[in-house]
Amino acid sequence: MQISEQTRDGALVIQASGRLDSSSAGALEAVLPARIQTHDKVVLNLTDVAYVSSAGLRVLLIGAKAARAGGKKLALAGLSESVREVFDISGFTSLFTIAPDVDGAIAALG
Repeated sequence: MQISEQTRDGALVIQASGRLDSSSAGALEAVLPARIQTHDKVVLNLTDVAYVSSAGLRVLLIGAKAARAGGKKLALAGLSESVREVFDISGFTSLFTIAPDVDGAIAALG
């Protein structure tokens, strides 16, 4: 998994690419909660993530909990159809602000 970051319109945008599974979830877990603690608004761009396993969902849940605990905002952007289906089936869709793209996610964070 490749992870890059940039600040855009007052939000930190974390770009992930590759598979978010048991072999790569640790890389995102090392970044996401820490960035949420230091930024008020975080967008996780999943446009280039084609697959999310239960290990990946666990990391995203950790991020959501960190955001709620710290009064921060987290949004997800660019979920592919297959990743969106995993979110829908697992019930994670209701846990996150989800937008079709980064601009929409930033706007949704206010």
